[in-house]
Amino acid sequence: MTRDISVLIVDDHPVVRDGLRGMFESAPGFTVLGEASGGIEAVEKAATLDPDVILMDLRMPGGAGVDAIRELTRRSARAKVLVLTTYDTDSDTLPAIEAGATGYLLKDAPRDELFTAVRAAAEGRTVLSPAVASRLVSAVRAPGNEPLSAREREVLTLVAKGTSNREIARVLFISEATVKTHLTHLYAKLGVKDRAAAVAVAYDRGILG
Repeated sequence: MTRDISVLIVDDHPVVRDGLRGMFESAPGFTVLGEASGGIEAVEKAATLDPDVILMDLRMPGGAGVDAIRELTRRSARAKVLVLTTYDTDSDTLPAIEAGATGYLLKDAPRDELFTAVRAAAEGRTVLSPAVASRLVSAVRAPGNEPLSAREREVLTLVAKGTSNREIARVLFISEATVKTHLTHLYAKLGVKDRAAAVAVAYDRGILG
């Protein structure tokens, strides 16, 4: 029998928290460990409750969601962060993903889509709503024109040695979610879809050598 996925709900609106709690508590396979009304409280609750997945709003008076995600990443928190917000603008989306969020959904997502997203996030898979995915693609559209950052080069060098995401995270002292974010960015910049192609293109362009 599989263990329930434990969830921490972070939102500054009590009605939203109550709605999400009711939704997850009525569905099999989930356990709501607690709630937080802001980013600062979210980081504290995550440390004590150790949830599998944190449903994170972004704009809250008690500490911004992106700051909380960044701090959770810095602490190498085990929890996967799934952003659940009403905002899908570039100024919200990209910083959240770069900070280490595993996924990004909008609050109008259907109930089943939300459940599926939480299960995927718990497994470490990236989840993006279609609107957010298209924004991310357009934001990193021109492959080959944008140079790799120093950290992206470090990740790529380790990938070329056959290093796993988990091991890369350990070597560079970052979270696995952050490793995946770096990979997503360098794939887009190189115009490839997987690790093998990234290494091949990098050698071809003299990025690795």
